[in-house]
Amino acid sequence: MKVMITGANGFTGQHLAVFLADQGFPIFAVSRGSTLMIAHSGINYHTCELTNVSSVTQLVEAIQPDWIIHVAAMSKPDECDCKREECIANNVEATIHLGEAALKVNARFVYFSTDFIFGENGPHQEDDTPDPLNFYGVSKWQAEQWVRKHIPSAVIVRPVFMYGPQHLNGRPSFIQWVEQQLQQGKTIKVVNDQFRTPTYVMDICVGVQTIITENHAGIFHLAGPEIITPYEMAVQVAKVLSLDEKLIIPVDSSTFPEPVIRAKRSGLQIEKAKSVLNYKPRSFSEGVRLSFVAQ
Repeated sequence: MKVMITGANGFTGQHLAVFLADQGFPIFAVSRGSTLMIAHSGINYHTCELTNVSSVTQLVEAIQPDWIIHVAAMSKPDECDCKREECIANNVEATIHLGEAALKVNARFVYFSTDFIFGENGPHQEDDTPDPLNFYGVSKWQAEQWVRKHIPSAVIVRPVFMYGPQHLNGRPSFIQWVEQQLQQGKTIKVVNDQFRTPTYVMDICVGVQTIITENHAGIFHLAGPEIITPYEMAVQVAKVLSLDEKLIIPVDSSTFPEPVIRAKRSGLQIEKAKSVLNYKPRSFSEGVRLSFVAQ
């Protein structure tokens, strides 16, 4: 099965492309600009501006993929709030272009959404009522609604706060930032009043592989098994790497004033994925350990 993956220069897209290529899938990795992908015989890289409908249509028709996994997004909430038209173009219109192209070539469609479509009172189930607190969440929910209406066989994957190994030339995740700061002996302030279910990126990759090999449809929450704060995450990183956790200072979110609202208690429930996909996410500490072993 030929698999096209957007956002391949990003953290999740790069991991997903390499993982599925390692499993023997012919991968067509798509992103803006020159590739940041590691060299891999199973990965063909293509540059494409996803907000340009003709470019998207031409590329999808040329590749004729069996699956399109749409990971690319404008994902920084503050930036989305400041640049709303650009956010809609990247998060909603690009999704529509890809979805319509997928329908034309009869490709299955996987849309990567986010826990930001929900508000407070997490962790949330798949069928909870969306109530986004900021424009990034609004844009992702709008895209979800289009996908659900126009592509009934689509898969919607919702992850949370992804972390994992850093590929060569690839983007770091939160845990690499913590490692770097602590190794340099720097004191860091990390919020301790926001709760998430952090997701080890390789667990996402395994979940997506199951989805496409078993030909699933519907909405799946692919997240970690624990609801913890970023401060607790940072302390776990220090413990796993034997770094000085006293350098980590717990603070509340008011320490870092932001232009957009973020949920205090978010995260996702994963019982459906466990039951249907046999999804078995690692604990956060195990995910951290594996991330640095892999690096």
